[in-house]
Amino acid sequence: MTTNAIRESLLVVDRLGKTYPRPESSGFFTVLEDISLSVATGEIVALLGRSGSGKSTLLRSVAGLIKPSSGRVLSGGKPVIGPNPDVAMVFQSFALLPWLTVAENVEVGLEALQLDRKEIRKRSSEALKMVGLDGFENAYPRELSGGMQQRVGFARAFVVRPRLLLLDEPFSALDVLTAENLRGEIADLWEAGNFPAEGVLLVTHNIEEAIMLADRVIVLSSNPGRIRGEITIRLSRPRERGSSDFRAMADHIYTIMTNPDTEISPLRAGEPRVERSPLPHARPGAISGLLELIEEYGGADDVAVISQKLRIEADDLLPILDAAVLLGFAEVSKGDATLTDIGRKFADAEVEEARAIFREQALTSAPLLTTIFKALKQSKNGRLKDDFFLDILDENFGDDEAREQFDTAVNWGRYADLFEYDIDSHELRLHADERSVSD
Repeated sequence: MTTNAIRESLLVVDRLGKTYPRPESSGFFTVLEDISLSVATGEIVALLGRSGSGKSTLLRSVAGLIKPSSGRVLSGGKPVIGPNPDVAMVFQSFALLPWLTVAENVEVGLEALQLDRKEIRKRSSEALKMVGLDGFENAYPRELSGGMQQRVGFARAFVVRPRLLLLDEPFSALDVLTAENLRGEIADLWEAGNFPAEGVLLVTHNIEEAIMLADRVIVLSSNPGRIRGEITIRLSRPRERGSSDFRAMADHIYTIMTNPDTEISPLRAGEPRVERSPLPHARPGAISGLLELIEEYGGADDVAVISQKLRIEADDLLPILDAAVLLGFAEVSKGDATLTDIGRKFADAEVEEARAIFREQALTSAPLLTTIFKALKQSKNGRLKDDFFLDILDENFGDDEAREQFDTAVNWGRYADLFEYDIDSHELRLHADERSVSD
């Protein structure tokens, strides 16, 4: 029997799914599909996934703020059929009421508990002291820095003494140093045994944050959100970011995140996959810049180190790296990104040669770009309305993602001199050189 089986389950999510109707069309858009997970007492579980993986939707389903389309959520063994009384949430935005003082913002969550005024003040004082804000009780949010406002957010969650604390990217709106400081203090509270909740479910796109805080990391795929698998973080606390074990774990998870088909135990054997070959949302200039940086460091570099050098979050770096891999410019293995021969040639080329190389690789490796290019060549005058392609994309993606796929294809097609786009007429046209060849 595992340790998690011995502990009491605070939360069980059982085959949860969430769909939304497509506006102005038939059918539904699936955000989450067949999600099953649990959180036990005494553990922090992180949900790690890219944009579009439904992390926040899942968290709000746990909180009882969103009703699942299928499956169920159990909190303390009881079905969640409305706002979950066992949880408190800290949001990415500070969400403070500007007309209330710090103490009044913290006490808002206690009013529904019908406690006497003495108990409310006691709990409020304890929570503010816990987050280092004693002495700021009478300040207003406008007088506080971003980091201090988020501390109020944590105090507001702590004061109700939830069984399960839900954290929705609570550090992502802060500057790097403030986020690191607050993240460390939360870890210290947990490790000291003074944490005012029995367990934590954390949503993040920051790989190192997940390693720093979590006991288990559940990796989600995107569009729709599914569980690819989970990773147990077997690192002693407190955790040192610079340790070899920490870096090895970061490399391991970066490898998983940069290789969507990499199997993570325990994935169900034979799980169906829908192959839609989406374009990573990265501009050609960003791809070129990344390759030039890797080339500058000898043609290979650690993905986690690249993230640090560029001061860019993994959620922003990974699509650029994915694009470089898709186009055959780079390879990723064991957390290291290495340029291919054609990648080095692209990184070193002058502008016109680089565009020609990009064109050749894109037509070979990017199905959406090839589809648009061929459709334009086969049209009567080398022109088609954008609706023609958006309708096709909408069959496999939600409206927003369909638009982003189209916009990315336009960026790539323009750079590669394949086609042009007139935003006023909503019309795609073959590049002038291609029109002359067709004529």
